[in-house]
Amino acid sequence: MKAVDKLLFGTAGTPNSTKPRDSITALKRLKELGLDSMELEYVRGTFPGEQKACEIASAAKENNIRLTVHGPYYINLNSQEHEKVEASRARIIKTAKFGSLSGAESITFHPGFFHGQDTGEVYRRIHKEIEDIVKKVRQMNIDVDIRPELTGSPAQLGSLEEIISLSEEIDGVYPCIDWSHLHARTGANNTAKEFQSVLDFMKSKLGEQSLKSIHMHISGIEYGSKGEKKHLNLDESDFNYKDLMHVLKDNGVFGFVVCESPSLEDDALILKEYYEKI
Repeated sequence: MKAVDKLLFGTAGTPNSTKPRDSITALKRLKELGLDSMELEYVRGTFPGEQKACEIASAAKENNIRLTVHGPYYINLNSQEHEKVEASRARIIKTAKFGSLSGAESITFHPGFFHGQDTGEVYRRIHKEIEDIVKKVRQMNIDVDIRPELTGSPAQLGSLEEIISLSEEIDGVYPCIDWSHLHARTGANNTAKEFQSVLDFMKSKLGEQSLKSIHMHISGIEYGSKGEKKHLNLDESDFNYKDLMHVLKDNGVFGFVVCESPSLEDDALILKEYYEKI
């Protein structure tokens, strides 16, 4: 990730108020709104062509909007079918390729599911897959951060400890901290003290610099005993974003804040405006 000296607030995909609804217009709309970033959503497995990706990169630079990417949902590096693991690996590499061409600095994805297997064995399997992916991406001279996401269900690999361990053990891998997923996954992690504990844990394992180039997701969230159910708007959820903003500011955290609420730009602006008033 390029150097950043502040938090960059933005949307997961095209803002709802964008007309027409395309990535180039979205970047102009984000500038009009006073937001700073956008996460390109490759979640359905649809990628831009190379020319379009270069146009996105140019428009992002012109509008001073920084970019990240979310890879396809159809990724499972622990699938029981070898073909699906290969396809998942290819999707992550393709996400890195087109993300980089589009000017993105960081890509994130959900690594895979446990399928009732031993969690240690699954971790080792996915660790090896991500290690191979990073090696391939670097061989292709693609310069983006590879960031496994903190996932919203205990059925998925992606606890805080797991993604921090992957980042600690594999050069070129960093965490994507989805604060709302963490809350949904654990039923906790929703107080200033708990938010601080997460940052302290990151710093102890990955160093102070890990808090200066962070990739985060925030939204309201509905959850139950099995974790995440769906994203909500901030005012419809119990997610304690105000205390989180205080903790991020108190710790001098810099990087991307990607809003995934249904009211994308509205909640992104709520987060940014609250943060700036602290």
